[in-house]
Amino acid sequence: MWILQTSAADAGALTFRLGPGAVKTVGRAPRSDFIVAAALVSRLHCRLSATEEQLEVVDLASTNGTYVNDKRVKTATLAVGDRLRVGRVELKVGRQV
Repeated sequence: MWILQTSAADAGALTFRLGPGAVKTVGRAPRSDFIVAAALVSRLHCRLSATEEQLEVVDLASTNGTYVNDKRVKTATLAVGDRLRVGRVELKVGRQV
């Protein structure tokens, strides 16, 4: 299982879990699978797709971009320890066995 979480020090700490086969959207809209109600986050910001071996992020034409390790991406494969940023919210990628 893939885990994306903000720093424990953040006031609005977030944790998202994705099992193999999961496809989830991230954004401010109530229809988003993972809601991130923060500045600079688009209504539908990005999509996450998980398999047992990899986690992929695809930017959904967000206004302010999707970043992996401080690099703006349209699509990227994430690894444990990577930092995914949407708006001003940074999520660290981890795994749970």
